[in-house]
Amino acid sequence: MRIFDTRWVGTHGIGRFALELRNRLEGFSPITLAGRPSEPLDPLSLRRYLRKMRPELYFSPGFNVPIGNPCPFAFCIHDLNHMYVAGNSSAIKRSYYRFLVRPAIRRAVAVFTVSEYSRQVICEWANVNPNSVINVGNGVSGVFRPEGSRLQERPPYLLHVGNFRPHKNFERTLAAFANSGLARDLILVATGVPSAPIIGKIAELGLSERVHFTGNVTDEELASLYRGALGLVFVSCYEGFGLPIVEAMACGTPVLTSSVTAMPEVAGDAAILVNPLDVDDIVEGMRRLVTDTPLRQKLHDAGLIRAKAFSWESTTARVSNGLRLVHAV
Repeated sequence: MRIFDTRWVGTHGIGRFALELRNRLEGFSPITLAGRPSEPLDPLSLRRYLRKMRPELYFSPGFNVPIGNPCPFAFCIHDLNHMYVAGNSSAIKRSYYRFLVRPAIRRAVAVFTVSEYSRQVICEWANVNPNSVINVGNGVSGVFRPEGSRLQERPPYLLHVGNFRPHKNFERTLAAFANSGLARDLILVATGVPSAPIIGKIAELGLSERVHFTGNVTDEELASLYRGALGLVFVSCYEGFGLPIVEAMACGTPVLTSSVTAMPEVAGDAAILVNPLDVDDIVEGMRRLVTDTPLRQKLHDAGLIRAKAFSWESTTARVSNGLRLVHAV
């Protein structure tokens, strides 16, 4: 028996990765352990569970690992934002990574990640051979394509996709939108539900009528939002990959993203890159994204080509091959 940790399946980045692999990776049974895999005590519960079940292999699409070595296991570290991004870090999270995740890299039969950036950072942090971690990438789900419905029920808009944690840089996105002058004719649409501080920042910038929130959306609704947008503004400060970049490109939407961490690697030459810490640079990027018609067409065409380089079938094949290399399947 081989066990897949289906507890990760959800609407976030790891959740998408988990869902797509669960649907494609053959020969695995879903985990029957309760609880969230990110809970601090999960490594102990997972150890007990695996010692009882005695699987030939346990695979986690996320960063959780069992204490010790109760059975052969493999896992995926998408990035190290819990170590290096202040707003996402804490003493408990750093301890979890140092005392559980880092030793597990040496015990696991295979360790995966989703970009060359993350692979290099993880190997340096764990002080392991670069060949110890395999980059399997991410894919683009079939729902994200140029054909289909598009949101047309509002004024022209720029789109932000993601949560509102500090590293997503939404406050600088708001400041740039306010400073760009584009709010006279456009609105900024953001997925998700804003916090009270975000609402306060919007009011402070005089954007209360120019920033709209969609709440949580389905994949079909998100694809419609991408297709209807003038462009995606995804100027995060830290990403291990950045799925919205390739999802937007697959829908034919021009992309503005950051010149740091994994985002240039994912975007290639098919996006406008800016310094996410420089509001003026974001302002200039937004203006180019909206007003430079030849550039918009170039980004549209290049993005469609770029998105084809990312498929869940390829990601699944890389995971399967990585496991075969260590004779786990």
